[in-house]
Amino acid sequence: MMRFFTPLLAAGLMLVTATVAMAQDRPRVVAVNHALQYFAERLLGDAAEVVFPVPQDVDPSFWRPSIADISMVQSADLILLNGAGFATWIDRVSLSRSKLVNTSAGIEDRFIVTESITHSHGDGGEHSHEGVASYLWLDPTLAIAQAEAIATAITSRGLVSKEDAADRLADLRADLEALDAQTRAALEAVQNVTFIATHPRYAYFARRYGLSITALEWEAGAVPTETQMADLRAMTADIGAQALIWEDTPPPEAFEMTAALGLRNIVFTPLARQPDGRPFAEVVEEAVSQMGSIATQ
Repeated sequence: MMRFFTPLLAAGLMLVTATVAMAQDRPRVVAVNHALQYFAERLLGDAAEVVFPVPQDVDPSFWRPSIADISMVQSADLILLNGAGFATWIDRVSLSRSKLVNTSAGIEDRFIVTESITHSHGDGGEHSHEGVASYLWLDPTLAIAQAEAIATAITSRGLVSKEDAADRLADLRADLEALDAQTRAALEAVQNVTFIATHPRYAYFARRYGLSITALEWEAGAVPTETQMADLRAMTADIGAQALIWEDTPPPEAFEMTAALGLRNIVFTPLARQPDGRPFAEVVEEAVSQMGSIATQ
């Protein structure tokens, strides 16, 4: 029996060893937010491992990587940056310039300049917005430009063939263009609706679809304080807002507090973080559906 199984066992060990070796040899691409991770995965297929290292409960804009995290990022074959002041930790870590890809370098003339605001996010310490809105991908036309930059980077570094990248980019572009058209049609009836958002994440989305979205500075998914509710009450009365956009789902009591002001509660996760496993387009479509339904009420 031992003689019979020995060749099979040896073959199995060789297969496992080969699999491990292949996994170790597989290129690694690091993305600074989930949106870029999604674009890269669509373009690379199985050609590389795409890593978004930020924990689910941490704002990736202001994540502070550990020494182990930094080591992992430094060892990556490619590092996809968002630009526009996103991921402030990049400026404090030594990274090989040859590995960095700023996916928004070609669209800086379309950046939205914002006021610099200093505040804090949980235990992340105080920080300031860099004076530029950074959630570019919420405008599908800018998302396409970022995807194109990724496609150029992965083909120039030989991670995928130009033919494969071109085919996958065409599919991704078609999906984003369809999402753009669908969103524009759904929001056409709410051009005169005034929205308030719990955080200034939606500048590019608002510009693309001609929406009025005034931003607060609330902690994502937290119950608002009495002071925050007083500010919201005053703002609602001042601008005649009809809906409040949350970047994360708060406890039910928070919904009740804001609904009491006559505001429609809408959750629109802006896709910097992994949205509980839901596909990119599904997250946008669900939020847009809620926003568009205001016109029928």
